Amino acid sequence: MRAPPVHQIELRIDGLSALFNSMDPTPFHHRHLDRDAQEFLETWAMAFDHTSHFRIIVHIQEMPEEDPAALVRDAIHNFFDYKAKLTKRQLVLLLMEGRTSLLIGLAFLGVCLLCADLLSGQADNALVRAVRESLIIGGWVAMWRPLQIFLYEWWPCVRRGKVFRNLAKAQVQVTPAAPKLGEATAAVS
Repeated sequence: MRAPPVHQIELRIDGLSALFNSMDPTPFHHRHLDRDAQEFLETWAMAFDHTSHFRIIVHIQEMPEEDPAALVRDAIHNFFDYKAKLTKRQLVLLLMEGRTSLLIGLAFLGVCLLCADLLSGQADNALVRAVRESLIIGGWVAMWRPLQIFLYEWWPCVRRGKVFRNLAKAQVQVTPAAPKLGEATAAVS
């Protein structure tokens, strides 16, 4: 069995505060990431297979005096761990909604088919045939939502959860950003 691939995602920011949501009052290691940083990381990660592992390199233009590597690593890990747990809860709620929708849909379908069968004795009347066919179609349409949930909606949620768990375990490195082109650099002798 091959080891899952490790993909590198590089993020360039001006300062450490650009990584965090400025409206979030919690301590850094529990803070939400800035929406742009979060979307950037998620968009890149979702482009790869859900089994992929990640290495995130954060390039900071204005490095703080204290090494921010542990702070950034913990913040990214905690944030995506939170997102993975949130996605798991959403999946549980979606499947619960699917089961409830399935029970309602089956009950409604049964009533519609029963009513359609009661009308089948009068099949020579056009209006009765139209009502009968409408009941059958309406009963099957009621099954649309549970089928949509159980056939299509659950697996993207599972995939997102796996990607978030892999981002929560990503290797995180923090480096000073290289000077922008045309920017003067101070030479130390």
